[in-house]
Amino acid sequence: MRPSVTGQDAYSRTKSGCKDSRSPSLLKLCLLFAIVLASVSHAFAQQSDLEHVLGQMDSAAAKFRSAEASFVWDHFQKVVEETDTQKGKIYFRRAGNQTEMLADISEPEAKSVLFTDSKIRLYQPKIDQVTVYDTGKNREAFESFLVLGFGGGGHEMLKSFDVKYLAAENLNGAETAKLELVPKSVKVRNNVDHILLWIDPARGVSAQQQFFEPSGDYRLTKYSDFKLNEKISDSVFKLKTTGKTKTVSPQG
Repeated sequence: MRPSVTGQDAYSRTKSGCKDSRSPSLLKLCLLFAIVLASVSHAFAQQSDLEHVLGQMDSAAAKFRSAEASFVWDHFQKVVEETDTQKGKIYFRRAGNQTEMLADISEPEAKSVLFTDSKIRLYQPKIDQVTVYDTGKNREAFESFLVLGFGGGGHEMLKSFDVKYLAAENLNGAETAKLELVPKSVKVRNNVDHILLWIDPARGVSAQQQFFEPSGDYRLTKYSDFKLNEKISDSVFKLKTTGKTKTVSPQG
């Protein structure tokens, strides 16, 4: 004679095999399936969010002509546990298929950094000297960092970086998308391990960037007071040198 099946037993069996305590292997399988399903769902959601942000960046990049912002650069050095801070203004503008940039540092010591014609020029008024670095064949790699959130397309980033959507984050009252970028080039990763990028999707600009070096050092940049696609005078992209300024080039 078969034992009777109670209503509770029937409920336990029909609702889910995971409820049957007499099948521990089945229970483990069900739990594993639930975990995998949750992980896959989360991954799909992240990919959907990433595609949305990259699309917004693409749209903003198509309209980009220029940008101006105030900045605070924090450089943390792990060995000495110290942070150096610089403040100033930064300017970008599109020139043909290239991007020009000038960073005008006002604190703690005045200096200017200009990128144009594939060259980086550092002007130090205190010693009245311009140091010129030719990016040469590394120009495209340098520009890929330069235009992060300033005229660079979202899907364009995928050529140089593995990009992951981390979260939506409120930064100083603005909604941003927090992205993690890992350089695809091993050579580049020797200098930059990974990057955190806080993008304002509505405007397609970086509200904040953090570059991490393999040594544990990092550079954190916070931007504010944005002006987008306004006319910037040509004189801005010229160093304010004197008649006695000395020019040197470490690369000869």
